[in-house]
Amino acid sequence: MSTDGGPEPEEGTEGAGERVLVTDDDPFIARLLEIELRAAGYDVRVASDGEMALGIAREWTPELVLADVMMPNMDGFELTRNLRQDSKTSTVSVIMLTARGLSADKLEGFSVGADDYIVKPFDTPELLARIRGVLRRSREMRAQSPLTGLPGNVRIENEIDLRVKAGGSFAILYADIDNFKSYNDHYGFMRGDQVIQWTARLIQDVTLQTAGTEAFVGHVGGDDFVVVCLAEEAEDLAKRIIERFDSEASEMYDAEDRERGSIEVPNRMGEVQTFPIVTVSIGIATTARRTFSHYAEAVAIASEMKSYTKGTQGSSWAVDRRTARTI
Repeated sequence: MSTDGGPEPEEGTEGAGERVLVTDDDPFIARLLEIELRAAGYDVRVASDGEMALGIAREWTPELVLADVMMPNMDGFELTRNLRQDSKTSTVSVIMLTARGLSADKLEGFSVGADDYIVKPFDTPELLARIRGVLRRSREMRAQSPLTGLPGNVRIENEIDLRVKAGGSFAILYADIDNFKSYNDHYGFMRGDQVIQWTARLIQDVTLQTAGTEAFVGHVGGDDFVVVCLAEEAEDLAKRIIERFDSEASEMYDAEDRERGSIEVPNRMGEVQTFPIVTVSIGIATTARRTFSHYAEAVAIASEMKSYTKGTQGSSWAVDRRTARTI
């Protein structure tokens, strides 16, 4: 659906209403891109500089930003850098447009997080093909975590939405690794990725053994995971995940740290801080005492309970037992 008075995309057109933000200080090029993209079925907004584009992106959250490199106030590099640093827009796809085809410019564009790079003047069919490719890759990344191979945010949302609409018994377990950042800082990102992959396999194994093949396991991103199962299975599943996690977590540490039961990590001030072996916190939202009208409501409650239980020491779980949301 168009949000700014433009024509509605016809059914079956390639864009299918995906949101594209065109950012170019040349009004002729911006208008040309807007016309071509609308004709291809995309929902389009236009910004004349990087600052305006950043404001629109934070409010509108497009799937893709077409960003001219050379713009007043904020150029395309700085715009991309700001998009990547904001959690609301960090996953937005970016294609940079430039009149210069210098390798240095391309390298800088990719280094700040651009997904593709097109030199002006461009061929419209090629531009549309590039847009399709970038958006397709983005959808695939959201559908499946490249690190763990587990379903990603799109499939998690679809799974929970189906359960909500079916109206049957289900629960959501939202699991988060405690003290993971300190582990990452101490051992590095490669070891950190190994912990995430190990956690993914552990949760999959325990879920299969406890709740069977009807349960669903997804990777939200980072060190966060979601399990969807029957309401009556949730608490036992949480306990078993914690038990297995705590019995194996120390194996992810070097022998000296494992024996000590902690690691020492300097903070930004250079002060050494001590962090214990990683643990796991699990928040549970369940239909045992309430119904959910929307998947976001169920996820929000599970996340809330996860945040609550993270305030306790060691691995723990908490289940929402309210009959209606009170906060």
